[in-house]
Amino acid sequence: MPQPLKVLLVDDEIVRAAMVEEALAGEGHEVVCRLASPSSLNDMVARHQPDVVIIDMESPDRDTLDSMSLLHRENPRPVVFFADQHDPDALQAALDVGVSAYVVDGLVPSRVKSVMDVAIARFKSFQSMRLELDRARNQLAERKRIERAKGLLMKHQSCDEEQAYRMLRKLAMDRGQRIGEVATNVIDILEQLEKGK
Repeated sequence: MPQPLKVLLVDDEIVRAAMVEEALAGEGHEVVCRLASPSSLNDMVARHQPDVVIIDMESPDRDTLDSMSLLHRENPRPVVFFADQHDPDALQAALDVGVSAYVVDGLVPSRVKSVMDVAIARFKSFQSMRLELDRARNQLAERKRIERAKGLLMKHQSCDEEQAYRMLRKLAMDRGQRIGEVATNVIDILEQLEKGK
């Protein structure tokens, strides 16, 4: 049995929103918040913590795109956008601000579940790639700090690269810190010394 989802629904048509809510409830899901416009989207997501956001409107306007961009930065969630009209520019703009699934021809209650599943899967995949990219960037930045710290130690301690690295490693072990943290401290101290000359 699939896990019930908490859904935040943005739809300015009351009747259609009620039909979608009914279709979701029939699948065991719960609409935890319904909005007529996306203006307070980020605040409502922060408050209600939905598993997925469904937005149904003619086409994403500038305000909607801004709201989705803020949501993507501050409270990332899978977002499904149902649009009434096909507009390649609007589609690309929506994807650029973090929409996980963009469906043209409006919202059909019977299709909501399958589209939500795809959106959630794409969102998880994207988040995983983003975390991996962040991890790789952090490792690269840490390596650069270590190299910079080694260079400063070699200059100030008149030692070779291997000796400089051993100094960093020993400091890290003595302080119970990561070598990247020690490298940052060494850089700060030695650069201050150089400025004081």
